[in-house]
Amino acid sequence: MARAATAAAPRALRLLGAALLLLLLVPAGRRAAGAPVAAELRCQCLQTLQGIHLKNIQNVKVTPSGPHCAQTEVIATLKNGQEVCLNPEAPMVKKIINKMLNNSN
Repeated sequence: MARAATAAAPRALRLLGAALLLLLLVPAGRRAAGAPVAAELRCQCLQTLQGIHLKNIQNVKVTPSGPHCAQTEVIATLKNGQEVCLNPEAPMVKKIINKMLNNSN
């Protein structure tokens, strides 16, 4: 009986370790391209899009570079509620920002 218990213990530990590793890896794979990361003291945009059609945009938030992130970040909220990160250096994104600023005045 003691042999069976000692043989099952390493197997249970390996199974537990594999389950914990799986739990750590699953959330990492769920980020969509261009989607902002939760608001923390770091860059929110891991990937950016080069542009999106203006008619799909509800709001644009521009966050200047600072201690939290070395680059300027542009996060567009779409009319369907989704948030996407845009490349602030892309010509189309610059046009979108200008139009949004001119429409708000």
